[in-house]
Amino acid sequence: MSSKQKPANANASKAKPSDHGRVVYSEFGNANNDDAFKRAVPDLPPNQQNLRVEASRAGRKGKTVTIVRGFQAHTETLTELLKKLKAHCGAGGTLKETELEIQGDHKQKVVEFLINLGYKAKSSGG
Repeated sequence: MSSKQKPANANASKAKPSDHGRVVYSEFGNANNDDAFKRAVPDLPPNQQNLRVEASRAGRKGKTVTIVRGFQAHTETLTELLKKLKAHCGAGGTLKETELEIQGDHKQKVVEFLINLGYKAKSSGG
């Protein structure tokens, strides 16, 4: 091969600037649709869910947090329940994955509130 000859695929590696955002092939439809990658979570009624309520200070610099675990519900349902719990306890809180965290030690209040809503809730831990 002489120095003046170029390999056959030399121009193939150079892409046009307009080609970068273009989708050539997509097997599963719209690539921007994240619904296909979400986990399927059954939205069980409250009387079929077994919840555990515990107070913990681990990894929170000594601050006590009440944690509710064991939910099998959609994020929207948990968000509404968290809002009611925060108002009932008069404290802040957050939703992490499928766990609710309420700031402070409100274990007994939370258990009673969840039982009144129809959940099977138990206090766990010391």
